[in-house]
Amino acid sequence: MGTFENSVKKAQEEISIIFPETPLQHNLFLSSKYDCNVYLKREDLTPVRSYKIRGAFNFFSKALANKDLHAEKFVCASAGNHAQGFAYTCNHFKKRGTVFMPTTTPQQKIHKTRAFGGQYIDVKLVGDIFDEAYEAAHRFADQEGAFMVPPFDHPDIIEGQATIGLEIMHQLGGEALDILIMPTGGGGLAAGVTQYLKETSPDTDFWFVEPEGAPSLKESLAAGERIKLDSVDNFVDGAAVALIGEHNFEALKDFAADRVLLAPEDRLCATMITMLNIEGVVLEPAGALTIDILQSLDPESIRGKNVVCVTSGGNFDFERLPEVKERALKYAGLKKYYVLRMPQRPGALKDFLFLLGEDDDIARFEYLKKSARNFGSILIGIETKNPKNFETLMEKFHENGIQFQDITNNEILANFLI
Repeated sequence: MGTFENSVKKAQEEISIIFPETPLQHNLFLSSKYDCNVYLKREDLTPVRSYKIRGAFNFFSKALANKDLHAEKFVCASAGNHAQGFAYTCNHFKKRGTVFMPTTTPQQKIHKTRAFGGQYIDVKLVGDIFDEAYEAAHRFADQEGAFMVPPFDHPDIIEGQATIGLEIMHQLGGEALDILIMPTGGGGLAAGVTQYLKETSPDTDFWFVEPEGAPSLKESLAAGERIKLDSVDNFVDGAAVALIGEHNFEALKDFAADRVLLAPEDRLCATMITMLNIEGVVLEPAGALTIDILQSLDPESIRGKNVVCVTSGGNFDFERLPEVKERALKYAGLKKYYVLRMPQRPGALKDFLFLLGEDDDIARFEYLKKSARNFGSILIGIETKNPKNFETLMEKFHENGIQFQDITNNEILANFLI
């Protein structure tokens, strides 16, 4: 047994004190859909609904075991899952912890962090963006002599996340792990599990998934060095990282860039809605990445194979559900927004309504009559049951001389108006 394998086994034994192995569930719906054996490693079912507690717990365990460190105060910067894992761990070990969050952090996440940490946690809101909170946390660590607990870029964090690989092998009970799909943000999970499985399951094929708006690992692997993205789409907040961790990239640098697949954010929303409606499984955007990417794999390459998808988190704020549903409908081609130019005369609106098909439903309508004008503009949102219905509707618009502009994918305009 290798050194890393030994240390991961010890880490898992420590973690089992606070929660048992998360389930590895065979999913019949996905298995039938993709003609393979799909298993979900349900990290959304840890006490804090994400795998982040593993790394945080292992970091604390090692720091507290080292008597020379005098580890009494801890600090982290996070607006999400890492903060909750950190807080839970502080409460378990009864150690003071301070969490720095941006002032823009949703109240739900602040409340959950305080709930997990209880009397041992202080939450400090600093700055409008994460980087400002992160800098404040480092200043606090220097001034107070507190231990900085990073979200992913540390060997002890990586080792803690690697316990997922150990559990998967144990739960498969000797069956082959043909394909493992993992989400990748900062890279702690991917770095730890691949390192563990290189020793214990050398024939496993790995796929890594990033959101299309934050391809940090993919670009870094393509360049052969860590690349910091100029901007990221924060919709997949659990995996939207501009720069992959240093230790993490070192562990992953030998993988080819084409092993990293990108999930479009709108398609990801459709996957989240599907899992909620069909399976009753609540996943945050990052937690759905591995399931979403199954449709991007070559069907022949996974047919009949044992495929494990790590569902990394279920901290979904249901206030985001309308946005997720909206994006899912847009991805499926079932909802569009238009600006129409319509004559300002009695009966013009009624004439327009007769152009709609029986499955076309008006979801948004705004019109303000302008005086001394022959034509006015209308903002309209239309939902339908079949994407082809929009083709029919466009033909009717043209036949009836209705001028229109499709603004569905005009992000700046759509975000302003809708």
